[in-house]
Amino acid sequence: MLKIGEFSRLVGVPVKTLRYYDGIGLFKPDRVDSHTGYRFYSFEQLPRLNRLLALKDLGLSLNQVALLLEETLSADQLRGMLLLKQVELEDLARDIRERIARVEARLNLIEMEDNMPHYEVVIKTVEPVLVASKREAIPDYETIGPVMDRLYNEVVNYVVEHKGQFAGMGMTVWHDNLDAEATVPIKKPVPENDRVKIRTLSGDQMACLVHRGSFDLMPRAYEAALRWIEANGYRITGPSREVYLQFKPDGNPKDYVTEIQFPVA
Repeated sequence: MLKIGEFSRLVGVPVKTLRYYDGIGLFKPDRVDSHTGYRFYSFEQLPRLNRLLALKDLGLSLNQVALLLEETLSADQLRGMLLLKQVELEDLARDIRERIARVEARLNLIEMEDNMPHYEVVIKTVEPVLVASKREAIPDYETIGPVMDRLYNEVVNYVVEHKGQFAGMGMTVWHDNLDAEATVPIKKPVPENDRVKIRTLSGDQMACLVHRGSFDLMPRAYEAALRWIEANGYRITGPSREVYLQFKPDGNPKDYVTEIQFPVA
């Protein structure tokens, strides 16, 4: 018989862990002295402990290990449990590989810019949203501002005229370089006409970054987003969006806050 400290050194399992296994009934000592409470273990217990440690090393929970130690599972149940654990570990390995790739991409960006990137890109899921919208091809880059002001004024006035309720910040959906759709989230549908349409913007996984300041400086934000998407192994799957988180037509452009979103896979 070995005292718990001796057994701990022999098997390489901390005393605290052996006590915990005893407490939950997973691996109990061979004998406990009724007077001192000392735990004693025998060499005959080594095969059970080794099986416990081997199963735990597979990533199985202690509850699953307990079932396997008692051999109460059929071969099909055991196979199913291990297959589920295999899938879980493969998902974990993929997540780790993707995280390593993001670290490598960040290192490359720092090497290119010789400092921390000005913009941070995050991946998030955007929920579907009901909008009133007006889409139009813009003649050239110089007229983007006036055309977008006109489109948003028309959409907002239309929603107000039809007693609609706004449900969020305005968003521009860029279907192409100069193919823009001014959208305003609304709580409930209102009638549409041949100019203002009512539709649901789909939910998507988005690569997003936040730009602070004037719209004139947005090209560098787009450049940063596109560079990040390529460096991290994503591909763009649809039109980009600009969400105007903080904007007033007569406000200071330095105070503008805009989120740029790219649907990606």
